[in-house]
Amino acid sequence: MKAISRWLDRFCYKHPRFGIPNLMKFIVIGNVLVYFMDMFSNGYATLLFLFHPDLIFQGQVWRIITFLFVPVSGYSSSNMFSILWFAMTTLFYYYIGNALERQWGSTRFTVFYFLGAILNLIIGFAFQTSVTMYYVNMSMFFAFATLYPEMQVLLYGILPLKVKWLAWLDAALFAYDIVFSLFARQWITAALPIIALLNYFIFFWDDLVSVVRRKTGRMAYQARPQTINFKKAQKEVQQRKGYLHKCAVCGITDADDPNMEFRYCSKCNGYYCYCMKHINDHVHVQ
Repeated sequence: MKAISRWLDRFCYKHPRFGIPNLMKFIVIGNVLVYFMDMFSNGYATLLFLFHPDLIFQGQVWRIITFLFVPVSGYSSSNMFSILWFAMTTLFYYYIGNALERQWGSTRFTVFYFLGAILNLIIGFAFQTSVTMYYVNMSMFFAFATLYPEMQVLLYGILPLKVKWLAWLDAALFAYDIVFSLFARQWITAALPIIALLNYFIFFWDDLVSVVRRKTGRMAYQARPQTINFKKAQKEVQQRKGYLHKCAVCGITDADDPNMEFRYCSKCNGYYCYCMKHINDHVHVQ
């Protein structure tokens, strides 16, 4: 995985003109056109452009490309809410696609998007099944959340949520689809989200490894016997002495006056604590 990730990095660096600028704009325009064609043809456009291996082998080779433009939230004549949902999801993926392209550059984003599409095509041809860009789009959101975890968006245009929490929801949906498909022995259905995650891991392998190493290193450091738990130590001192701070001049403690503030003098040689009355009125210990 690491070798593939590094090779892709080198490829994107050496071929800056390989990318398609504003790729998501073309994808969205295609989605909108197919959706409106579905509205006037009762869904026939999707049937005409959807990836279908048997029909491709019969000569309908355009499906290898046109399946990219088939909306994952298809048109439904019986549910007018589907139009609103299509508009919201399309605008959202247009936004995150542009954000990824600005962050990565056109080449890297183009490779990410089309590698996901190619992996889908491999699954479709290998298992002779129809595939869509649904899980590729969801993995694109994983990429966006990895780069901008603290960004806040409005869920359904109302509820403010940070992107990282939506990513966890996205991960839960992935896990549910995979586990449910495996229990139902629907191997092809389980393979599609796994392939989409594979595409994500290829591009973020080094970042994820770095995060895991930092987390495990921090946990190992905290588990060392030499590491002092500051809050626990404070609590033990307070229980043993009956106070936490004591003025080195007048002897007042935080137990005597809970509202009194205490400071440690940086000019004294050692850790000498003073109340607010004597922090600026004492002889420095040398």
